[in-house]
Amino acid sequence: MAAPAAPVATVTLRSAEFRRNRETAWRMLDELVSRVEKKGLSRLSAGELQELPLLYRTAASSLSVARSIALDRNLILYLEGLVLRAFFVVYGPRIGILEALGGFLKRGFPAAVRGAGWHILLAALAITAGIGIGYLMVLPDEAWFSLLVPEGLAGGRGPASTAEQLRRTEIFAPWPGFVDSFVVFANFLFRHNATIGIMTFGLGVFGGVPTLLLLGYQGLILGAFLALHYNRGLLVDFIGWVSIHGVTEIGALILCGAGGLVIAEKILFPGRYNRLDSLAMAGKAAAGLAGGAVLMLFVAGIIEGGLRQLIASTPWRLAIGIATGVLWTAYFLSIGRRGRHGPAT
Repeated sequence: MAAPAAPVATVTLRSAEFRRNRETAWRMLDELVSRVEKKGLSRLSAGELQELPLLYRTAASSLSVARSIALDRNLILYLEGLVLRAFFVVYGPRIGILEALGGFLKRGFPAAVRGAGWHILLAALAITAGIGIGYLMVLPDEAWFSLLVPEGLAGGRGPASTAEQLRRTEIFAPWPGFVDSFVVFANFLFRHNATIGIMTFGLGVFGGVPTLLLLGYQGLILGAFLALHYNRGLLVDFIGWVSIHGVTEIGALILCGAGGLVIAEKILFPGRYNRLDSLAMAGKAAAGLAGGAVLMLFVAGIIEGGLRQLIASTPWRLAIGIATGVLWTAYFLSIGRRGRHGPAT
């Protein structure tokens, strides 16, 4: 009768050991971030300013490990919030919020996107490959769906779902109301997607391979859903349901991955500079990609959480998805370019 208790004790001990070795650094980061949020960076000493990015990277690494070995859920939620707050402190602007945001959206973000062409292409190929692999795995054998898609993301959908159930509870489910849509669900989606995006960016310090693998895994999940709905004759409806927010959301994840690949490139191929100098020069562009992508994820969260179910028409959803793709492309390609006779607009 005592045998089943052993694994529980092992997990508890592992979680306690994980906390004991790292909790001091987390508390230090939490304290520094709280001070910056209340009183600004000027209240930190020179030593604390130097330590802040190191503590941020330590917390991001801890979050990655905690998620991979499925430790206590409350611990993971705490680390997700801490890493997200620290990201904005470490990589955020140093001037007034509105002025900085305006300048970033007019110049910094689109310029960073235009300067990372092959990084974006490689990140997009990783997601595309994942979509194709997930689709081809699940299409003939839906047992793969449960292996590829975590239960929390499946939301009760799976091989047992019928076409009618998917129409009624997913694709054309009734709008749940303003509070549930714009406050509860949109906030959850933003936090979840922003955490994935920041992790995709942060993993670039390990040479880019984990970044590409995480992007590919996100593609696997989408490919599995595409196959599930194809088998029930709902592929077009599902693509419309996803496209209304997915163009923005997937684009943001690609940009986070591209930022991670910029970091990876400077670590692997620093050129004529040493690695630290090379990283310092590329860091602003990489952070611009990730920071802008987080803003895109906020927009995607509002659309997905609040607006998607209000538009119960597949043609209109597809039209909106295409329109958002065209608008983002025009924004990245045209905004902030310098004219021949004038400054950047």
